[in-house]
Amino acid sequence: MRLGTASRYRAATVRQIVSVTSVDLPESRVTLNVEVLAPALERSISRAADSIGQTLRIPGFRKGKVPAAVVISRVGREAVIDEAIRADLPTWYAEAVAEAGIEPVGDPRIDIGELPEEEGKPLGFTVEIGVRPEAKLGNYTGLKVDREELDVGDERINEEVERLREQAGRLEPSEAPAADGDTIVMNYRGSIDGVDFDGGTGSDQVIELGSGRFIPGFEEQLVGAGKGEDRTIEVTFPEDYQAEHLAGKDAVFAVEVTDVRTSKLPDLDDSFAEEMGYENLKALRDDIRERMTESEDRRIRATFREACIDAASEKAKIEVPDSLIQGRASEIWEQTVRSLAAQGINREAYMQITGKTEEEVIAEAAPDAERSLRREATIAAIVEKEEIIPTDLQLEDALEHSAGHEGVTPRELLVTLREDGRADQLEKELAARLAVDLVEESAKPNLIKPKKD
Repeated sequence: MRLGTASRYRAATVRQIVSVTSVDLPESRVTLNVEVLAPALERSISRAADSIGQTLRIPGFRKGKVPAAVVISRVGREAVIDEAIRADLPTWYAEAVAEAGIEPVGDPRIDIGELPEEEGKPLGFTVEIGVRPEAKLGNYTGLKVDREELDVGDERINEEVERLREQAGRLEPSEAPAADGDTIVMNYRGSIDGVDFDGGTGSDQVIELGSGRFIPGFEEQLVGAGKGEDRTIEVTFPEDYQAEHLAGKDAVFAVEVTDVRTSKLPDLDDSFAEEMGYENLKALRDDIRERMTESEDRRIRATFREACIDAASEKAKIEVPDSLIQGRASEIWEQTVRSLAAQGINREAYMQITGKTEEEVIAEAAPDAERSLRREATIAAIVEKEEIIPTDLQLEDALEHSAGHEGVTPRELLVTLREDGRADQLEKELAARLAVDLVEESAKPNLIKPKKD
């Protein structure tokens, strides 16, 4: 396949850090024999020496001002190279992958060679890594593919309107017995075998009956309770309960209901719509329909595009080794871990909540992992066969949003990306999108009714 403009530009402008030779292995794996070129290595060693020098106290030198040569003499060249490797190995690996032109899958196995004892010598290391499998394409145009019909009926509009009414509802005191959906205020004290336990006591606790926030069976036993009523609630903590000392145990709660409140919904009329910022009820419903139609159209198209590539991959011959599937499944799991961490949930807590091991979670991700690898292989093969190379205009269109955010023109941002050697990834992503466009636009949709929830 011909190099795109961005690729040619990068090859001509980025200072070479490593030299690479690759050896193909069975089951879509390769070994990269990498040399960090001597000038690049010496720059890394100098930075590492500066970093180490920040912590050294040597008579005659101010802290942080120890020359690199003195640091190397003091701690030894090997220790400084070790620090350089720790700091710069990710960069060297990324450069080696880019130089070799491979799409890595899974975690690499890296072996560092002997450390060079003299200045001006390169550092060698090897990388064994899985690579994206190759696809031998079958037919990928004119495929018959199921596509969901766009159907935003009155029932869905009514459901959304009702949801908005519930959000706008006000809690009012009720003298009637508590029903599902009502809110109660309670004091409670829990015990196991007649002994109070930590965390089992609370005052002025607010709970919506039917929300499922409490131990299974707790809320159900409060249905029908009135203000001022005392109830005895008997429950069993789940076996996977997060507090291990309570898991699986029977408990009794003495509950005092201090208040019952029911939600008063606004009338469904023009006044309600005006409170929501609309001229009348019809305008509210029309806006809901428009937004829901746009959202559904995006969802249906995204699903259809995936189905088109899946159909093309089914026509192709692709061998996906188990080792690659395992590697991609592990990547999916690590992405999930990072997403959970952003929500304040760590790996161990998730394992406890789900009651699964990491091995089980990774195994469950295997089908998605294989599907993603097959899609990527198919798309890459189409890009190569069709010689898809995004034009500068297409690249600038893709950068329009980012450029606006950074206060520059798309052309200026593209030039910057090329100067920094970062345009390659954009070009690959856009080429892949154009390949999917080709398959989608030629497909013959088979319209199907949407699935009922």
